[in-house]
Amino acid sequence: MKKVVLIFLSAVLVNVTNAQPGKTTTTKTPLPVLKNITDSASYAIGISVANFYKQQGIKNLNTTLLSKAINDVLGGKKVLMDDATANSCMNDYMTRLQAQKSKGTIEAGQKFLAQNKLKTGVITTASGLQYEVITEGTGEKPVAADSVTCHYRGTFIDGNGFDNSYDRGQPITFALRGVIPGWTEGLQLMSVGSKYKFYVPYTLGYGAFDYMSIPGGSALIFEVELLAVKKNP
Repeated sequence: MKKVVLIFLSAVLVNVTNAQPGKTTTTKTPLPVLKNITDSASYAIGISVANFYKQQGIKNLNTTLLSKAINDVLGGKKVLMDDATANSCMNDYMTRLQAQKSKGTIEAGQKFLAQNKLKTGVITTASGLQYEVITEGTGEKPVAADSVTCHYRGTFIDGNGFDNSYDRGQPITFALRGVIPGWTEGLQLMSVGSKYKFYVPYTLGYGAFDYMSIPGGSALIFEVELLAVKKNP
């Protein structure tokens, strides 16, 4: 619960600290008629809380219990759950919301992968990773402890791209243990000079939660070219 509260408070503080001392701040929207600064701040905090959680996909809360929790904490009263239980409850609730949000994306990915594995040249590993060889190299193969240098192109199953090292004009170097499981596994199948296409289920990708521009539950396609292997000490 503390983590959630801190995130919320940081958002409030950003709004407060944006006002510069010695300067008069004007607003185009008239302030509501409130009795004092405490009332105004209380309402403003309520707006910030509601907007923050609305952005997280929470649209239906028992505001009576929400108010009770705030009053209990600020009034030093005994709360109905401790911080650990509150955190667990929040995590479970957010997981359920995300599962509902990601359901269609997950089902679309599963359907795509079920059809894709039947194509000639596509190989499916025990983990569910699918790959096909575009070019087979002759260099060394990395192990999980190594770092590698690659060029890659990432797309969704509808063909729309989301990341591309070629467009940036330079390859990327990374530790194999520091990337998504589909890459950790897939790159160990490749020799330097190889170019493979990976079809990565969401369980081996970024999972069920949204990650930057990648919707939760997305199956992903990567064309990966292995340029070099670096042995880590």
